[in-house]
Amino acid sequence: MSMSVAHIGTASRHILMAQSTSNTKFYRIFVFVLLMVIWVVLSGFFDVFHLSLGLISCAIVVWLSSDLLFENRHHRLNVRIKQAFGLFAYSIWMIGQIILSNIYVLRLALGSTEKLEPQIVRYKCSLNTDFQRFLLANSITLTPGTVTIKIIGDTYYVHAISDETANGLDGTMERRIKKVFADEYKTSKESPA
Repeated sequence: MSMSVAHIGTASRHILMAQSTSNTKFYRIFVFVLLMVIWVVLSGFFDVFHLSLGLISCAIVVWLSSDLLFENRHHRLNVRIKQAFGLFAYSIWMIGQIILSNIYVLRLALGSTEKLEPQIVRYKCSLNTDFQRFLLANSITLTPGTVTIKIIGDTYYVHAISDETANGLDGTMERRIKKVFADEYKTSKESPA
């Protein structure tokens, strides 16, 4: 009796590993195709030399970092499409924030130096995945007046050029990133692990 239970446990483990390997291959192919399309669109060259450079470059990037984009590979395609649209909307919002911050920093540079108060701000975040933390760190750095200088665990150390830019770290970016990946938070609350 115990041998059959062990055999069933081993068989189910092999099935799960095969499904995981299948998902990994699918996502690597998906990321490769996505990167290749971006390469072709942005390069604008369609000759053999440039296309082969694109193939080689995209293959190396996928080989090195395909797991960065999709750590949790158990989501359906419709969830990933929803996240892609959410990232696009976040990018549009982020461009607006960059423009507003540029205007503010320009006024600081052309105005009096009394408003300049460089400081290091400690910001604690509650994002789940490395990609979400990476997105937050880069969003902070892309916004003029703030630079993410160090990340330890879930604590970010950010250099802010003034009190106003330091007060800008109010959690808005983090909430918007959480909204983009809301399905991952629902999944993590539902599963006991």
